[in-house]
Amino acid sequence: MKYLIVAFTVLAGSMAASANCPPLQGNLVQGGLVWGKTTPDSAVSLDGNTLDVLADGTFFAAFGRDAAASAELVIEGEQPCRQSLPIRKREYRISRVEGVPQKTVTPSPEHLDRIARERALVRAAKGQRLQRPDLLQDALAGFAWPATGRISGVYGSQRYYNGKPGNPHYGVDVAVPTGTPVYAPSSGVVTLAQPDLFYSGGTVILDHGFGLSSSFLHMSKLHVNVGQEVRTGELIGEVGATGRATGPHLDWRMSWRNERVDPQLLVPEMVVEADAPDQP
Repeated sequence: MKYLIVAFTVLAGSMAASANCPPLQGNLVQGGLVWGKTTPDSAVSLDGNTLDVLADGTFFAAFGRDAAASAELVIEGEQPCRQSLPIRKREYRISRVEGVPQKTVTPSPEHLDRIARERALVRAAKGQRLQRPDLLQDALAGFAWPATGRISGVYGSQRYYNGKPGNPHYGVDVAVPTGTPVYAPSSGVVTLAQPDLFYSGGTVILDHGFGLSSSFLHMSKLHVNVGQEVRTGELIGEVGATGRATGPHLDWRMSWRNERVDPQLLVPEMVVEADAPDQP
């Protein structure tokens, strides 16, 4: 289900508290991102965790796939604020697959070391958290689709293999032919560019600043290098079926700190050109 990005004011526990609380933009929902602006030099926290506050007072936060029903926002400064934010619960697609050969579910021992090394690379790339207000402001102004086509997978869905749960799907899949261009949905700096990871194949991670990042998986070709800065709409790679993929598609994921964000909540409705080729 699509949630529209709207501006809103969240009611606090009392009228006195809500009078000083700034309006928030975004989505108070599992997988959503919200942001607002307070007075400069304010201290902002969410559930006791300190948030980044830019020089102009902008702050932001995100909620994971299984976020609790509420979160406490506290602002200390010239305009103190304390309010409980209601987080909307989502229903996710759950499917069950029986009779799957166990060797396709559980990696072999020789693959486990490789998987561990690659996960460390990904953690390090996401952990850089560049302090770039210009990148973050560009991101909060809105994302564009990195590729357009049939949506074949959505955020939060999960499969059970032979009765055991697999990891939830944290991205949005766009099924398009191999070689379809992949463009930067917002400005960022490349912190990972790996052509052949075990699970995700050709993978690029863009840092949008202050812990917000995008990951692009299963690509057949990469057109960027680590350390390269790209702007919205610039070519970063090509769609493929590398890694553990059953067909060509782009898997676009987003993270904020250790929380997984739903990219579909941050883009406009997809517009597919009438003369676009049939999707697989």
